[in-house]
Amino acid sequence: MKKVIATEKAPKAIGPYSQAIEANNMVFVSGQLPIDPATGNFPSDDIKDQTRQSLENMKNILAEAGLTMDNVVKTTVFLADMSLFGSMNEVYAQYFEGAFPARCAFAVKQLPKDALVEIECIAVR
Repeated sequence: MKKVIATEKAPKAIGPYSQAIEANNMVFVSGQLPIDPATGNFPSDDIKDQTRQSLENMKNILAEAGLTMDNVVKTTVFLADMSLFGSMNEVYAQYFEGAFPARCAFAVKQLPKDALVEIECIAVR
């Protein structure tokens, strides 16, 4: 069985998908664009601000499921350009303590709404 996880503290899905799904004590968080749920806009055109917003969205979805960033076991980071990797990494590192989750990061041709970053994760209860 699966359970839909949704919160107003993260942007609504912009397509036919859920913010997150829980199944078998695992929470699968959909890719989070850097959209501020209060304004519907990106915080800025800066990769650090956008990374922070994407991670805050992810953190808020996990909180709705009763989890924290410590429960994250795997992330995937999608970047508009690999030249943004270092700056994204600086902010990303601030969101995890102890053992970092497994991660894959790569550049894609284009992200929705021309975002600079999108981040998804898998967390375990």
